Amino acid sequence: MALAHVLEGAPGIYALSCDTDGVDGLEEIAGAVIGPQTLKNAGDRGMNTRAMLDNNDGHSLFEALEAQVITGPTLTNVNDFRAILIE
Repeated sequence: MALAHVLEGAPGIYALSCDTDGVDGLEEIAGAVIGPQTLKNAGDRGMNTRAMLDNNDGHSLFEALEAQVITGPTLTNVNDFRAILIE
């Protein structure tokens, strides 16, 4: 979510952030994806993404946007994984 704010809807940039064990903290969510429309889509739903970021509430945002990555437990934990695609 922080990267989405920094990019401010920059066209052609997408990112994936996941935990390789398939679980983020206590949640059965590996991570999430963002793209140029992430903040706009959240705003269209009346979400205050800055407040959500300040409250460390990415789970609610990405669940509402259907942008979560759910793999289930992978039973391996190499490290956190980040990828950015620039078209």
